[in-house]
Amino acid sequence: MDFFMGIKGKDFVMVCSDTAAVHSIITIKQDEDKIVPVDSHKVFCVAGEAGDRVQFSDYVIANVKLYALRNATELSTKSVANYARGELANALRRSPYHCNLLVAGYDKGVGASLYWLDYLATLHKVNTGGTGYGSYFTLSLFDKLWHPDLTEAEALDMMEKGIAEVRRRLVVAPARFIVKVVDANGIRTVAELKE
Repeated sequence: MDFFMGIKGKDFVMVCSDTAAVHSIITIKQDEDKIVPVDSHKVFCVAGEAGDRVQFSDYVIANVKLYALRNATELSTKSVANYARGELANALRRSPYHCNLLVAGYDKGVGASLYWLDYLATLHKVNTGGTGYGSYFTLSLFDKLWHPDLTEAEALDMMEKGIAEVRRRLVVAPARFIVKVVDANGIRTVAELKE
């Protein structure tokens, strides 16, 4: 029942996630932040089984930080996405992680980038992405509204339209969403949207 979406703009990436922690038909809590910072300019949006989601993201983030300490350099967003993909692929035949990710980041000289990664270790660089039942409604809307010179205000408007569509059409729509931006200045929370 997890749901997240992301939009790559001209010089930023905006990501949005629901904040509900659920197990089957039971809501455990409504304030879980599923947008996890990897470093100062990269985030994971993680959806899936709670244990897998936390364990996998913590494992990848710890190894990315270890690499940065050992080599005195930070990995690019593309490198983090490919590393996460490799770890999912290695675990696939042993003990798979049931989690899907959006990897969003900003790199000097490269700019903003957004990668979609699923539990089968499929990796794609995308302009708009999402997962969960809500993405069935938002991705078509994002395809229609997205353009290369998208501003932050336009992206936030797209997110709000996407959330409105999810609330209108999805029976089990989450009650709360959190929206964050990654750009040259780092990671910041833009909005918390409630019913």
